[in-house]
Amino acid sequence: MASTTASETPATAHVLTIRMIKSFEYRNFKNLLLHDVPLTLTVAELKERALTQMRSSSGYKPFLNVTFDTMKMYTQAYGAKTNNLIINLDHPEWVLQDDAILADLGFQNETEVSFFNGSDYDAYMANPENKW
Repeated sequence: MASTTASETPATAHVLTIRMIKSFEYRNFKNLLLHDVPLTLTVAELKERALTQMRSSSGYKPFLNVTFDTMKMYTQAYGAKTNNLIINLDHPEWVLQDDAILADLGFQNETEVSFFNGSDYDAYMANPENKW
């Protein structure tokens, strides 16, 4: 059985990890895996797909009261991860615009994306302090 690398994965068979962030200060997040994601989706379509799956999956009830409205690239497959466990504090340009196409942003199989409330992110960036 031959294995394929992230760059050899068919364009419609990508797995993305969505880091659903409830609280930056308390480092409260849960990963949501999206399977068979075509990279032709826009960021807005990816947001809707993530929210739909979150609402229909068990284990996300504490996250239903969060207004998820912003996505930011966390890491690529085989790439270096940040030392911050909750979100990339560097690279503010990695905040994703709703009309951008995933493939144009460099998405590939096993890309990790943070999904969170934008105003909570702005407050945390102004004072990146953990409370535990």
